[in-house]
Amino acid sequence: MRLTDPVADMLTRIRNAINARHQKVDVPASRLKLEIARILKEEGFIANYKAAEEEGHKVVRIYLKYGNNNEAAISNVERVSRPGCRVYVRRNEIPRVLGGLGINILTTPQGVMTGRQARKAGVGGELLCQVW
Repeated sequence: MRLTDPVADMLTRIRNAINARHQKVDVPASRLKLEIARILKEEGFIANYKAAEEEGHKVVRIYLKYGNNNEAAISNVERVSRPGCRVYVRRNEIPRVLGGLGINILTTPQGVMTGRQARKAGVGGELLCQVW
């Protein structure tokens, strides 16, 4: 089965797993998804991730993070740029998410990075998603 938007599928799987209070979720692997998982771990939104192989298919296993009162570290995740409507931002147009409480994830010529890192590096790119 071919997906038209694999990144949106990944974000939806994470959102659904959090709503169902799962400890981990498996997502079909790609380099972009691994980079998104790396950023989510660096920013403290997930506990860990690893590339694995399940029944001959490569997957990214994402371990979700919950607080003391069983509240999820991710309260919402939202896809911004879609295959039908790409959203590109310049370095001075990168929006802040909830006044700095959340993050943007961008693909730039220098790789996948957060909005804060892109502002610091002085590059713009495609605004993939927002997480808070």
